[in-house]
Amino acid sequence: MPNPSWSRTAALTVATLLSVSLAACSSDTEDAVDLPSQELSWKDCPAPAESQGGGDTPSPLPGGAEWQCATMKAPLDWDEPKGDTIDLALIRAKASGDKDKRIGSLIFNFGGPGGSGVTTLPAFGSDYAKLRTRYDLVSFDPRGVGGSAGVKCEDDKQLDEYFQGDSTPDDTAEQKRFVDSIKTFNDTCEKNSDNVLPHVRTTDAARDMDLMRQVLGDKKLHYFGISYGTELGGVYAHLFPKKLGRAVFDGVVDPTQGPEEGALGQAKGFQLALDNYAKHCTSQAEGCPVGDTPQDVKSTIAKLFDELEEKPIPGIFPRDLTQTAATNGVAQALYSQDFWEYLTEGLQQAHNGDGKILMALSDSMNGRNEDGKYSNMQAANVAINCADDKPRYTAKDVEAKLPEFRKASPMFGDYLAWGMLNCSGWAVGGDAEHPDVSAPGSAPILVVGNTGDPATPYEGAKKMVDALGEDVGVELTYDGQGHGAYDSGSKCVHGAVNTYLLSGKPPNEGTVCQ
Repeated sequence: MPNPSWSRTAALTVATLLSVSLAACSSDTEDAVDLPSQELSWKDCPAPAESQGGGDTPSPLPGGAEWQCATMKAPLDWDEPKGDTIDLALIRAKASGDKDKRIGSLIFNFGGPGGSGVTTLPAFGSDYAKLRTRYDLVSFDPRGVGGSAGVKCEDDKQLDEYFQGDSTPDDTAEQKRFVDSIKTFNDTCEKNSDNVLPHVRTTDAARDMDLMRQVLGDKKLHYFGISYGTELGGVYAHLFPKKLGRAVFDGVVDPTQGPEEGALGQAKGFQLALDNYAKHCTSQAEGCPVGDTPQDVKSTIAKLFDELEEKPIPGIFPRDLTQTAATNGVAQALYSQDFWEYLTEGLQQAHNGDGKILMALSDSMNGRNEDGKYSNMQAANVAINCADDKPRYTAKDVEAKLPEFRKASPMFGDYLAWGMLNCSGWAVGGDAEHPDVSAPGSAPILVVGNTGDPATPYEGAKKMVDALGEDVGVELTYDGQGHGAYDSGSKCVHGAVNTYLLSGKPPNEGTVCQ
């Protein structure tokens, strides 16, 4: 089944794949305490829960620094701040440098929506070693995610079936099965999580971050948002422009787009990334095992998709690789140029009747571990998107838009167009046509766009700068591949971002990094 959008956070577990319970709301007397004055009890981190993705306890940072975890109380309903509360899961690594030079906390959101910051930050902690010299590195599971009142929908067995289903229906019967499966999923979410679903909007998460700022003892919120995290950061800047300190938006969501425009933009973005992969593969001196020309490569993939629709091949036992799983797997590999070798190997393998690699890539996209357990990443993704986005679409709407989506991407257009149905019949109405990120009076925000980004196309960075308002957004361009720029390996991007966060000096407007 398709998702409302392919999210960045899923891509973070690819290398690992290839080598939950709902948190209760409380209403006891301690909820009446002044939440900004609460004290966090930081302790050694336990192993992540299944809802957060499972796995081992986070490894110490270079030099032996340990990760610490805590929970912070926040209102379930920000319209009733003295009512029931939920616990939000936090993680931190304390600043490594001179205490007199410490700036404060640097709060990360890695995107999705639906990604667990508690599990993601330790996976990339060493990448932020320079920043840790003056900041405590902090991340969290946003409300509805993982250990923070995580939304629960279908169980593991049901999700296996859900993600294997045909997500590009070709006739009335297939369309009915597709729509019915979405209804079953959405009804199950409501049944299992109805008390949380109305309260997982991005505006709620932004208010949580301002509470977090106060609880952590910071006068300003210093922030690093990636992918959907740029939308969350933009909403925070809109709500609390005078409270924002130094902030970086990387892999930028276009805040002017609604769900349809966003899905169409992703279709174009993933098609561009596929084109770039095909050109790269066929430019290698040793040749490309998938095809002799870029068009050959794309034709080979299209042929594979067509064949899998008729007859799936063995994937990861006992599941077969379906057309939907293969589409997910190819898209997952386009998130980073580092994954392209897996895509080439997976396509070769599938040509020989073995779908394991493409299935592993698809599992990573969907938050499925090797043991068959799912995180709640995709459940949270749907819940947050549907709470945020006001538009609701019908099958007739999709059919009318299919020609435009197919023109944008012969490979991914159908998949992303039909994904617009995922909020149909959702229990909670959507908040707005698109997020408001206007932030007059905010401190400068460094906005980093990647020319080859599949999931958040490059044009969104300029749209974000314009929407933030005059003298707020400062755009930095990375001329490269993959989703986001800071972790791309570009010393230029790394240096510009670090300099801004550590010294407060942004790069010159219009700077381009390779």
